[in-house]
Amino acid sequence: MFLKTNNITLHYLDHNPASDLPLLLLMHGLSANAHGFDGLVAAGLTAYFRVISVDLRGRGQSDKPAEGYSMADHAADIIGLLDGLGVEQVILGGHSFGGLLTMYTAAHYPNRFTHLVILDAAGSLHPDVRELIKPSLARLDKSLPSWEAYRDAMKSQPFLHGYWDDALEAYYRADVEIQPDGTAVPRSQPHAIWSAADLAIDEPWADHLTHIHQPALLIRAPDNYGPAPVLPYDQAHETVNALAHCTYAEATGNHMTMLFGEKATAVVETIVKFING
Repeated sequence: MFLKTNNITLHYLDHNPASDLPLLLLMHGLSANAHGFDGLVAAGLTAYFRVISVDLRGRGQSDKPAEGYSMADHAADIIGLLDGLGVEQVILGGHSFGGLLTMYTAAHYPNRFTHLVILDAAGSLHPDVRELIKPSLARLDKSLPSWEAYRDAMKSQPFLHGYWDDALEAYYRADVEIQPDGTAVPRSQPHAIWSAADLAIDEPWADHLTHIHQPALLIRAPDNYGPAPVLPYDQAHETVNALAHCTYAEATGNHMTMLFGEKATAVVETIVKFING
């Protein structure tokens, strides 16, 4: 589905749109797309929530302006989406960059969110975060001769540890646009992604965290994503301790695999227990 707000058009997926279940709005990682949560949906998340996942500006099928990738720009998009849907309050969650955006948006629009779900993100970033995310961002420079070639290249990524399923394939299929000649070209533009990353890193996160008072859940993925976990234990707990009401939990898997397959089932169970008690 598409909605115009904040001078752009956002694309989003609405699971259970007619449901009266609590609404959980999810925001993906730095270079990801709305299908990044298909694994959680497949693991049963929509039995408990109406789930909306959005393509952030510059990603997926949302508009890709030449500039405007600050956290404030992204947060204004999310509030505009809620306003366009006629929704006053939701549960807000996000993975990685989307987790940072969850915290930023909750700090600046506190009355719009009842609970926060932060997936493998924290206000204290890994000092080598740029290096850690390079393997994932490398795909943005690839133009491969077909979708099948792109799919096979993604299957071989070492951080997936050989895992593949329909939800992961749907995520990577949404990652690219097929050209008339059959070539597969990534939808996201590197300049937009790196701009969003650099502007996020420069935010005064310690100050933002002091303005967050909603009950929050931080789920950390402990396994290596490349040479190390994306979110070290100590930095996760810095954020947990800085937030007024934050529950800490650990997933199984790494920064990416936590969202798919059997590992996603455990994440869903943790979220449901946190929200519903």
